[in-house]
Amino acid sequence: MVGYAFMGEAHSQAWRTVNRVYDLPVRARMSLIAGRDKANVAAAADRLGWDEHTTDWRDLINRDDIDLVDICTPGDSHAEIACAALAAGKHVLCEKPLANTVEEARAMVAAADAARAQGVRAMCGFTYRRVPAVTFMRRLIAEGRLGELRHVRAVYLQDWITDPEFPLVWRLQKDKAGSGALGDIGAHIIDMTQFVTGQAITGLSGLTETFVTERPLPSGDGAALGAATAGASSKGPVTVDDAALFVARLSGGAVATFEATRMATGRKNGLRIEVNGAKGSLAFDLERLNELEYYDGTLPGTELGFRRILVTEPDHPYLSAWWPTGHLIGYEHGFTHQARDLLEAIGTGTDPEPSFADALGVQLVLDAVERSAGSGAWVQV
Repeated sequence: MVGYAFMGEAHSQAWRTVNRVYDLPVRARMSLIAGRDKANVAAAADRLGWDEHTTDWRDLINRDDIDLVDICTPGDSHAEIACAALAAGKHVLCEKPLANTVEEARAMVAAADAARAQGVRAMCGFTYRRVPAVTFMRRLIAEGRLGELRHVRAVYLQDWITDPEFPLVWRLQKDKAGSGALGDIGAHIIDMTQFVTGQAITGLSGLTETFVTERPLPSGDGAALGAATAGASSKGPVTVDDAALFVARLSGGAVATFEATRMATGRKNGLRIEVNGAKGSLAFDLERLNELEYYDGTLPGTELGFRRILVTEPDHPYLSAWWPTGHLIGYEHGFTHQARDLLEAIGTGTDPEPSFADALGVQLVLDAVERSAGSGAWVQV
């Protein structure tokens, strides 16, 4: 693994757990973790369960006993690490968004395609696909339970940078993060919409806004989400968006609205998606991640209304290995399901999803939103 902060911790928990929960064709051994700070990466290796640690990610590439590289770094290093790992014959899991630019993402897809011919697998970490309720939502839509799809509403609302004195961490710098709320959390609802509907975003009109244009420089590395502190009194420019909104058309004829912001006061991790069809509607709320809201419009008028589906049955996606019916799972389980799917693909020689090509599809939408916000025009994806 490269990286040991928020995503590194979540991914490590998954690697520690996955083979203890699922019977898989291969086992994950947590061999080596890389990070820039010697003391911090050593402490992370001990705390998170890694055998060894290094300050140079190239050590992972050069080791013959490393088969899989998991990239949990800021976006500015994804392409270099992933392409090097794939060229060395390593399977790759890369956090989302895939890259900071379309050009980098295309290079990563090319590297993955070349490696695939040699039996090497690559996957992008859009983890919310692995929430059982989201996977089940996709299944119900694919079965035609909603009929012709007409509307999608997708929002991802957070508030961790509402304080203008919150420091200028890497997520607020375009050269490291690529974009702000758009790529950080907007990428999730873009992928989720395309995943559950089975339709691609074909065109859009967007806007972005930066409400706080400069912030105090951070003390320390400022890497942890919402955990950094301001250092010196000097300030630096915020070079990413605080909020992004867009309307879009989907390939199957549906229309959609999207909102991603880290300035929604009072909202901590508020992801919600609702899909309306000719015969019914489905909605998912991450803060109630074991549930779906379902409206069956084919019922008699006297029986109409949204009802709750509790997604905890062993026949629901991923849940046969967990707890008895009605016993809930949490945020971390999606990462375990992600590790499960990747190990299954590696062990059986199949292609995991989302592929780097799928993630490029999200990158093209992110790029289109930025271009539309800059020009005020409708943009084809």
